[in-house]
Amino acid sequence: MRGVTWAGRRSVSGRSALLTGTVLSLGLFPFGAIAAPQAEATLEELSVTSVSPVQTKGASGSRVPTGVLPVVTDTFSPVTVVTQDQISRNQPTSLGDALFDRPGLSSSSYAPGAASRPIIRGLDNARVRIQENGVVSGDVSELGEDHAVPINPLVSDRIEVIRGPATLRYGSGAIGGVVSAENNRVPTFIPANGVQGQVTSGFSSVDNGRLGAATVDAGGDGFAVHADGFRSAADSYDTPAGIQRNSANESQGGSVGISAIGDRGFVGVSFSHYDSLYQIPGGEAAENRTRLDPRQDRVLSRGEYRPLDGPFEVIRYWAGASVYRHDEIGIGGDGIDGIQATFKNREAEGRVELQHVPVTTALGTLTGALGLQSGRRVLNTQGESFLPPTESRANAVYLFEELTPVQGLRFQAAGRIEGDRLNSTARQFPSDYLPVAGEDPAAYALTRRFPPKSLSLGALQDLPYGFVASLNGSYVERAPTGYELFSQGPHDATATFEIGDPTLRLERARTVEVGIRRAEGPLRLDATSYYTRYTGFIFKRDTGIRCGDDFGSCGSDDELRQIVYSQQNATFYGAEIGAQLDAIPVGNGWAGIEAQYDFVRAQFDDGSNVPRIPPHRLGGGVFVRADGWFARVNILHAFDHTEVAPFETTTPGWNDLRAEVAYTKPLDPGIYGVSEVTLGLQGRNLLNDDFRNSASFKKDEILLPGRNVRLTLTARF
Repeated sequence: MRGVTWAGRRSVSGRSALLTGTVLSLGLFPFGAIAAPQAEATLEELSVTSVSPVQTKGASGSRVPTGVLPVVTDTFSPVTVVTQDQISRNQPTSLGDALFDRPGLSSSSYAPGAASRPIIRGLDNARVRIQENGVVSGDVSELGEDHAVPINPLVSDRIEVIRGPATLRYGSGAIGGVVSAENNRVPTFIPANGVQGQVTSGFSSVDNGRLGAATVDAGGDGFAVHADGFRSAADSYDTPAGIQRNSANESQGGSVGISAIGDRGFVGVSFSHYDSLYQIPGGEAAENRTRLDPRQDRVLSRGEYRPLDGPFEVIRYWAGASVYRHDEIGIGGDGIDGIQATFKNREAEGRVELQHVPVTTALGTLTGALGLQSGRRVLNTQGESFLPPTESRANAVYLFEELTPVQGLRFQAAGRIEGDRLNSTARQFPSDYLPVAGEDPAAYALTRRFPPKSLSLGALQDLPYGFVASLNGSYVERAPTGYELFSQGPHDATATFEIGDPTLRLERARTVEVGIRRAEGPLRLDATSYYTRYTGFIFKRDTGIRCGDDFGSCGSDDELRQIVYSQQNATFYGAEIGAQLDAIPVGNGWAGIEAQYDFVRAQFDDGSNVPRIPPHRLGGGVFVRADGWFARVNILHAFDHTEVAPFETTTPGWNDLRAEVAYTKPLDPGIYGVSEVTLGLQGRNLLNDDFRNSASFKKDEILLPGRNVRLTLTARF
């Protein structure tokens, strides 16, 4: 795993289900057992690269052992890590599917296996930034739940999910969190043996899904190269009620990259391509055979330089540009199957960070980094589209500083100042959002400028028995996006008629969060609780009016739900906890138990509920990892979701019974050509329960996949 450093102790990333839940969990086991130095493998500290610009010199390390809950203890913000081993075993083909069952995380699951965008603590779209290797993904997935993210997890070394104050590093669009797919497409190291890589393949029964992916890294004499490729295809999936019509998907892509690497740093560039074709299930989308075909070309460059002397310890940069397009294809109002709408996105982003040398002060050692970020985005749409051409620009400066007054205690302060400019064509709709006979809403050119400012403070304290506690507070401002300001038409794939508000103000969030994590000894724990107060929270409000393909039909047609972007004060609070205990020695490993719990509660000041919030979830099970074997049986229960917004229906709970077994065999690469092979068998939704996602626009129209058995094979060399 690139960028994952193992240095001295085992860690875990995480969050907590309220303090009482944490205390209860700890109370299940005597502290003597927790701290006892039993005969266990010593795991080292898991480090991540996306959280803070203040970093120690990286060193490549070993993989997280199979089945071990990955926990990050050295960050102020809670971080969830999905390792390469977990990706190889679960084989998700979208970021949303990779994160759906993690504490505090969910997904839109609009088109499972294809269009499923991550949701963090009930926040999605404009508040969740998706990036690859530090650069924004450059797609249009936040404009509509039917739009896919052009990142395939199968070729990622890991996925990092960041919440809290660390998101200031990336901008106001990350107010809810950051999902970062990390890989070696721009090579950052030369393999010890000159070449290394991985090949994985799999088959799933619920959709006749088949996939394959390969990565290879090679180098020598100061140069390194990387190549990867993937392809996946699946038929319409099965549910307890039968086949979910119009849910097939396929995707393929790959990349090549090259870097020059020396003693003082590296510089490199990569090119990647992605294309896909997937169908939209449910309702009229299925009847009209709606399907999307996203394509993207992307260039990424990054580098790092460590001067021998001077005020800066490290200078890093990231730069990327992408060209994205998708057509929305289906049977139109004229009865002809063809292109109904087209979305195009051209986007470029660059960031430079200057990490200064440590400074000794009377209060302790001060380390920090100054960052500069700039980006430009041009969105164009054609056909039956809800958004006129829109241009966005953003420039920002940010600063992170960390102070270590005594051993085991650290403080962090971070601030960001941003300048955003958006220009497009706005429309003046009637206040009741009903048409006036003989009149069309007036259109006019509009440029909006916003100056979002953000600030965070945090503390990290080592505690007895290997626990680490964190306390963070932040104030974050977010500028409205182009589609929140300028939307003005039908979006057939989501069955909505979307209306923006060109007068929207800055959205402001004040957050306090408390966390406790542990990685030493047989108990791994990651728990966080949080409270966020929003001023001017921007959301999609269902007016109850139904529309056709133009505004004049609103109130007299029933094809599309009228959605208006609105602002209202709101409060979010919740908790997340993940825990794992090695209980009984087995062979050279352990048998143990694991548990998780998460919830988010979101209400407006008038007592009504924020729409499309994930349910409370509780899960747990048993596992064995020993002598190359890993086996697990667990269940995840989602409670009934009854805290709904106007015009939103309740969602029944469900039970996901899961089981898996995998065996890893080390081999002699001189004889077999590979150093390790893993064969796995995994079952999901073994009770064949009805799954509906309360956070999805499609929850009343589609069921998520039923009983599924997946066979996987991974070889490393």
